[in-house]
Amino acid sequence: MTRTVDVALGARSYPIRIGRGLLHDAESLRALAPGRHVLIVTDDNVAAHWLAPVEAAFAEHRRAVAILPPGEQEKNLRRFAELMDRLAALRASRDACLIALGGGVIGDLTGFAAACWMRGVRFVQLPTTLLAMVDSSVGGKTAVDLPAGKNLVGAFHQPAAVVIDTDTLATLPPRELSAGLAEVVKYGAIGDGVFFAWLEAHAEALLARDPDALAEAIERSCRHKAGVVARDETEQGERALLNFGHTFGHALETLAGYADLRHGEAVAIGMVCAARLSAALGRAAEQDAERLAVLLQRCGLPTRVPAPLADADALLQAMRLDKKAVSGRLRLILWQGIGHAEIVDGVDEAAIRRVLA
Repeated sequence: MTRTVDVALGARSYPIRIGRGLLHDAESLRALAPGRHVLIVTDDNVAAHWLAPVEAAFAEHRRAVAILPPGEQEKNLRRFAELMDRLAALRASRDACLIALGGGVIGDLTGFAAACWMRGVRFVQLPTTLLAMVDSSVGGKTAVDLPAGKNLVGAFHQPAAVVIDTDTLATLPPRELSAGLAEVVKYGAIGDGVFFAWLEAHAEALLARDPDALAEAIERSCRHKAGVVARDETEQGERALLNFGHTFGHALETLAGYADLRHGEAVAIGMVCAARLSAALGRAAEQDAERLAVLLQRCGLPTRVPAPLADADALLQAMRLDKKAVSGRLRLILWQGIGHAEIVDGVDEAAIRRVLA
């Protein structure tokens, strides 16, 4: 059974298709690239398992394939320039289509390249990690990282479609599956207490890759994000709530040099930091923070700042460069308890230091 979630953005609306075997549906994939030129972007790990059927679907196109090394450290301006060179060598025209086959790094980088080539061309997301399926592939945020911070160079550029083949999760390493569950838990934490309770009841089934549980979690997560994106495409208000835990998490990733710590792991730690800070500020009950930490731990995720990164001054400095900061003052996504996130300006840095300690 194929499930469909629509992202309603008027003329730029697009479907999210969720099901098994979708990467082997050559006719449907080919229809997503009506122009002549196709650039498929993937990484070494994904290419070994899933490149062949995708490349075969575009056999009649003038095409090129860019296979990058895996890892967040590859989401940089040098790799972006390489994609520009690939498109130039392909003589890609305005009706070209870029295909992002991989996780969040590939999706963000490919989307940014599509946003910039000839001031914007079509691209399609084929996410192969749980994290990309429920988060980064939906909503049109594209970017690359700088040494100073994560996602500092980017653009809003919506995909033409998102095709989620849940069969790809069978080849996902356990650590990557857990990292994706952090973003799934986030949707319950910020706006859906019923979904949060469902996740508490199904955590083991999700870790065991039960196909029905995974499909349900992916669809519910995508519906939540699609609704937020439709109401606030460029993050002027409500969409910022999707960054619950991300200001802390991005700072951790920056200090880690985009290595050794997965994005979902950093977000898990960041969500617990945000929940504990909310409790310390009297905005939420401490037991809700404990409930969140327990669920994340059951999903195989860390919930404490790793000792090598436990430098409050360095973390605060990285947090000040967060895109949500205003005039140098921190703006954080906190909560009032499970299912109720909020945007809070000018958070006391002394309280943040105590939480980071």
